[in-house]
Amino acid sequence: MTNKNDLVRGLSLTAAIMIVAGSMIGSGIFRKPATMASQLGSPEVLIFVWVAAGLITLIAVLVNAEVAGMIQDTGGQYVYFRKMYGDFTAYIYGWSILSVIQTGSQAAIAYAFSEYLGYFIKYPQLSQNWQNFALYVPLVGNIHPFADFGTKAVAIIVISFLSGINYVGVIFGGRVQTFATIIKIASILLISFLLLALGNGSFSNIYSGLSLPHSSGGSYISMLGLAFAGAFWAYDAWNNITFVSGEVQNPLRNVPRALVFGTLIVIVVYVLINIAFLYVLPINEMAKSPLVAATAAEKIFGPNGASLISIAVIISTFGALNGSILATARVPFAMARANIFFKSLGKVHPKFGTPHTSLFVQGIWSCVLVLSGSFDTITDYVMFASWLFYLLGAFGVIILRKKMPDAVRPYKVWGYPYTPALFVLFAFLFLINSIVSDTQNAMMGLVLIGCGLPFYFFWKYKSRKSDT
Repeated sequence: MTNKNDLVRGLSLTAAIMIVAGSMIGSGIFRKPATMASQLGSPEVLIFVWVAAGLITLIAVLVNAEVAGMIQDTGGQYVYFRKMYGDFTAYIYGWSILSVIQTGSQAAIAYAFSEYLGYFIKYPQLSQNWQNFALYVPLVGNIHPFADFGTKAVAIIVISFLSGINYVGVIFGGRVQTFATIIKIASILLISFLLLALGNGSFSNIYSGLSLPHSSGGSYISMLGLAFAGAFWAYDAWNNITFVSGEVQNPLRNVPRALVFGTLIVIVVYVLINIAFLYVLPINEMAKSPLVAATAAEKIFGPNGASLISIAVIISTFGALNGSILATARVPFAMARANIFFKSLGKVHPKFGTPHTSLFVQGIWSCVLVLSGSFDTITDYVMFASWLFYLLGAFGVIILRKKMPDAVRPYKVWGYPYTPALFVLFAFLFLINSIVSDTQNAMMGLVLIGCGLPFYFFWKYKSRKSDT
């Protein structure tokens, strides 16, 4: 009999794989190719970045799969960090998930959903005076919460709707996720096939003799780093499944499998669709098209083709947003259960068996972050914060090998210790490049992370006081 204070263990392996793949395939693959094309200027380098970013993500997945096979508690990497580093690092990670990493991701995905829905609906906008209104954030600069308010309002509505869907049950949310993910993977494969078969393009667009833009070596390396950040955004959210480990059937077996299979599916899908985009759109033309999928389809089918692509993107972002909302609310829930966060966030709904308060708070903050910037600015500060903890997670595998040498490990990361060490080195270089090349957005990520420090010391003080 299930305890009404416990979450429901109702997610199958298929649902778990769909959460991994569905959380990754969202807005990035439809919004980032144009930005990356303008940064790189070379089709070969663009494809290389997509493949390399996918393989680096796979290394991160394999490293985390070892820990996921050891620990089955809801809360995922927050729980892992407690065992690796203790309460402080775990708390800062959990706070970052709620304050910037996952909520910022949800804001950006909802923003992209709204942008593509705007292909069919002309949103009303506020007066220019309201759009010019700015709030100053120390170390970051001005943000304009009411700019492009029509797009932001629709993004807020879809976040609220999907938060409600997941409020009423994890099994229902999981079924929505499975359905949406199957539809969007099929849509992307169909788009790729149609572009390659009917696009009347040229494979010469994919190979330019490796001609690079005329820029200094240092400048191009910086642009390469920013392009990797775009690709990593598209591959991000693979770890969402670890947040709901406690609700997956046979988690010690199924969570590692879901991580690996889901990531491999996404790598194949991403590389294929980028080849199809390039076949139809030369690199310079791709760079000028923010809604690249719609532009590519419009070349073949006219306005009707762009409409079909926009519908596919709407479905894709809808599924990714649902997966993120479903998974992320379990982190503040786990923190509250560990008595280092607001106690109410650890409550389980007596009827639906979901962390309903956590879902509500998460939804409110995601809506606030929608107002903080455009799609690209939100994704950039999310990426900096995410990779800071990806670095710590990979290094933590080495720590757990020493702290818990006798623990049962159904899966051990291939190439240990070189694999996690290689990932740690890459993540460190990526973070340094982000600070140098994209200082403002990196600082936004750090500011949101730092806001959690006073709360940590408050709860530690409160905990010590109750023990005396």
